Amino acid sequence: MWLREDFLKSIWHAFTALDVDQRGKVSKSQLKVLSHSLCTVMKIPHDPLTLEEHFKDDDKGPLSNQGYMPYLNRFILDKVREDFDVLEFNKMCWTLCYKKNVCTDNLLISNYEAFKIWCIFNFLSEDKYPLVIVTEELEYFLQKLTEAMASGWTEENLCNSELKSNERRCLTVWDMIRMVGTGVFSKGMDQQSLSMGINEVFQELILDVLKQGYLMKKGHKRKNWTERWFVLRPNSMAYYVREDLVDMKGHITLDKNCFVESLPDKETKKCLFIIKCPDKSFEISASDKKKKQEWIQAVQSCIQLLRLGLPSPHREARSRRRQLRQRQREKEVDLAARMERLRAANDSNQMQLDAMRKKMEAVAAEAATSEERRKKTQLDLQDRFRLDLEREKMACQKMEVQVAQKSEQVERIEDMYRQLEAALEEQRKAARELRARVPEDQTSRRAEPDHLRQMRACGGAPMTQDQVAKHQGLQGLTQSGQKSPQRESNWGAASVTDAELEFRKKFWQERKKTTDSIKSVMEHQKKGP
Repeated sequence: MWLREDFLKSIWHAFTALDVDQRGKVSKSQLKVLSHSLCTVMKIPHDPLTLEEHFKDDDKGPLSNQGYMPYLNRFILDKVREDFDVLEFNKMCWTLCYKKNVCTDNLLISNYEAFKIWCIFNFLSEDKYPLVIVTEELEYFLQKLTEAMASGWTEENLCNSELKSNERRCLTVWDMIRMVGTGVFSKGMDQQSLSMGINEVFQELILDVLKQGYLMKKGHKRKNWTERWFVLRPNSMAYYVREDLVDMKGHITLDKNCFVESLPDKETKKCLFIIKCPDKSFEISASDKKKKQEWIQAVQSCIQLLRLGLPSPHREARSRRRQLRQRQREKEVDLAARMERLRAANDSNQMQLDAMRKKMEAVAAEAATSEERRKKTQLDLQDRFRLDLEREKMACQKMEVQVAQKSEQVERIEDMYRQLEAALEEQRKAARELRARVPEDQTSRRAEPDHLRQMRACGGAPMTQDQVAKHQGLQGLTQSGQKSPQRESNWGAASVTDAELEFRKKFWQERKKTTDSIKSVMEHQKKGP
């Protein structure tokens, strides 16, 4: 079953060949010839006036491919039936275009082999115009070609070609014919092997020949066995007298109701299998068991495809490859979009990093400035503390001198205190002795004048004021009768006079001041600078 896209590719080549000026437009007279030729080979009734009627509102002259396409679809392709010869249709389109684009005189292939390559290109090319064949499909064709020529496929056949320097990684049909014809893809192979390989690939891909070979077929009337050349296609199995496919003796129409099965060997024939159709059955004999199994599997695969409603294996494989490339392109587009997003995110992150770097540099500069100020302040504080420490040391030295001086004063005061204590003790002793003698000479002392008593108390020498006061105090203690209130002290009642008590009060106040001054100096030294 042929698709409309397959017809359009061949017609596109013919239309492009008619564009002599390469402006993308063809005159109406040439399109009339093209339309008449297409209708003839496709067995469609042709009306010459239809083209003029269709373009009666368009008087601008030549028509573009897009302008010719509505007429082509409506009046030609929509009326196509499957009973015409597709090979003749392709030959007609090839005849219109090959002379302008390729010359086979300098090539290893003939004009008919170049036509086969042209058909293979149309089958494998992308459904986009202008038509090109991508690297993956070219590799598929070259692999098939080298297998048909019984030669091993290597990617060097592709990498060493002109395709390596092609930026688009694709070829036009004329580049492909020239490169195959000059032996770029088949180095070391002779012309006959190349021709046989092209023919085999053409039959497999274009004529949908899934399998072919000689088999023995049992007749329906005379029941005799005759050798025929069988050609298996997706929906039929034709048999010819010879392998040149000239004299076809009949064909087996395959559909979803057919089935194939193996038959037991007979005395006269071996390696038998039968193809059962709704109206007829065909008994066939292969040359060996291997070929028998291969034919059974091939026929069974065709019947299974018909039951599933799938196209031929090569068309199905081509569709899968295109879907795979489409998914790959979508992945590449998605990857490119993701890369663009990542690049944008990276740029944004880079900008943020630059901003953060600048901010960090500013912070670092500020920190350096702050550190410099801190160091300067610290040095200033150290200098100030050093000066304070020196002043404190000087003050301490002064305080030590003062403390030493105060200590000397304290020692002198303590010596005076000890002397006073000793004198006081002597006075107490004298007082006790005097109290002991009071009963004896109290009367005589009362009769004596005061100055005599003072002189006596001082050993005959004049008494000082303190001695007189002390003596009067002692005298008051010894006199009878009313007396003045006694002074209380640490040594008992009436043990000291008022003058002596006043002297001791001044002495202790002065001592307390000295002690407090010493304590304050000592505390200041403990605190330090």
